[in-house]
Amino acid sequence: MNSNFKVLSFIWLFSLFIIGCGSNTTITDSNEEASSSFDWKLPSNVYPPRVPQDNPMSNEKVALGRFLFYDTQLSANQTQSCSSCHLQDLAFSDRNKVGIGSTGEHSLRNPNSLTNTGYYTSYSWANPALGTLERFIILPIRGDDPIELGVVPEKENEVMARFENNATYQKMFEEAFPQEAQPISMENIVKALASFNRMLNSFNAPYDKFLRGDSTALSVQERRGMDLFMGEKAECFHCHDGISFSDSTANEKSFTINQFFHNIGLYNVGEQGTYPEGNQGLYETTMNQADQGKFKAPTLRNIELTAPYMHDGSMATLEEILELHSNGGRDVKNGVYAGNGITNPFKSDFITVKDFTQQEKDDLIAFLKSLTDDEFINNPDISNPFKEQ
Repeated sequence: MNSNFKVLSFIWLFSLFIIGCGSNTTITDSNEEASSSFDWKLPSNVYPPRVPQDNPMSNEKVALGRFLFYDTQLSANQTQSCSSCHLQDLAFSDRNKVGIGSTGEHSLRNPNSLTNTGYYTSYSWANPALGTLERFIILPIRGDDPIELGVVPEKENEVMARFENNATYQKMFEEAFPQEAQPISMENIVKALASFNRMLNSFNAPYDKFLRGDSTALSVQERRGMDLFMGEKAECFHCHDGISFSDSTANEKSFTINQFFHNIGLYNVGEQGTYPEGNQGLYETTMNQADQGKFKAPTLRNIELTAPYMHDGSMATLEEILELHSNGGRDVKNGVYAGNGITNPFKSDFITVKDFTQQEKDDLIAFLKSLTDDEFINNPDISNPFKEQ
């Protein structure tokens, strides 16, 4: 077990004594949100995301975070930035099945899209301890199993010196953290990155325009798909609900923070209800066998752009996903992971045989594509600032 996992497991196990856990957790948010007059540039029907009191939003922090997000100097070997795995034209995801770090090391998980990341209540596929951006962001920077940006302890001073000796960054850190005598620190890098991430908001897809009163924004087929999505036959809305199409989201008005994790019958290795080693979901934290294969439901916004899909990138197309949901799981016929996920004993009650017609599948896919926000993926305010220079 690597050192990062040990620390996170301890955090989570400690929290169990306080809140308890099954396949979902509900945590009373005792942290007062940072109140400010910050301009979120959001539609009137959307509340801002939660902001921790010790990291209030400011334009200066967002600007600094944007530069840091796209800067390869933040990796130990200066070959990779946050944006290497989170590309704007792919809704801040990438095309790889799993993440590939700055040294070429592969992770076991598919990189999450950062669409509306400020609204998430869980920042990994299956670790409830990672409940804030600030807690999560440090992991790809400092993590050593796998190496991502690779800023391990023996490399941190070298990396920090790059920013300390850069006049542009000196000025930006001073403006972002004006009350601090030594503003250039790893803690402030994390805070600035978190502030920028909270601005990666996508609420101008055709679906949003339809919600705001434009009756022409969705085609007849897209509206049929929406009705099916929201109805009791497809039952998609149970896990992909709310404005971000995920049940693990919250905003500044939320009284509780819900984290839900689901087994959708993707695997049933050896017909024992298990998932592949190292990718067993919530079970890896709780060690409760009933939590095998439980992962969070990701946002469906911009899903047309974020293939491959699932926590391990094992599904290449939306058609494959609908086939799984139509059949009530996936039957892996061959290989070391062979087993019929349809009969997985720990599968969610919502994953049942739906027997979608081809028309229904086409309608659902049409609706999912109506969640693509072209303004978001072309927004210059969140684009690579180094391309402007």
